[in-house]
Amino acid sequence: MEDISCAPSYQAEGPYPEIRVEGRNRQYGQTILSNVGGGVSEMGAVARYLYSGFTQEGRPEVAECLERIAMVEMHHLSIFSQLARQLGEDPRLWAPFRGRRRYWTPEYLRYPQGLEQILRYSIEEEKATVQKYRQQALWIKDMNVAANLLRIIEDEELHIKVLTGLLESYYPVR
Repeated sequence: MEDISCAPSYQAEGPYPEIRVEGRNRQYGQTILSNVGGGVSEMGAVARYLYSGFTQEGRPEVAECLERIAMVEMHHLSIFSQLARQLGEDPRLWAPFRGRRRYWTPEYLRYPQGLEQILRYSIEEEKATVQKYRQQALWIKDMNVAANLLRIIEDEELHIKVLTGLLESYYPVR
């Protein structure tokens, strides 16, 4: 087994755009709310990585990596919460669902126990997040909101690389 160490950073290079919007827009706000507390959301990512890190007794290097990714996801949660508020929405941990508000719940998560399953599931979720944010960035015409989405995608893509590296280190393809 190779020595596994955490990447020096879990954020892509370069600064985040200013957190501001061109004006209130409820449609954009509701879309951004889904990134705060929807089924595929930053709250879900934070909970997933913290839980997964807590289950890695005997693998402190993996636990550290997962917890450091969770910290970046918390920053994304903060960015989206601020954007939602500026767009005119209340940034509770909820998202629009069938014309109503549905609160985020830990039931959104899967709870894999083995490291391989944790890493594969996390990669799958990161890819789904990137796809969701790309679609939003194309649809949303507020350039500041779109710029924040695109910058966050850079972090999520870095997370995919880190998680893939961990997966390949622990479970090499033969």
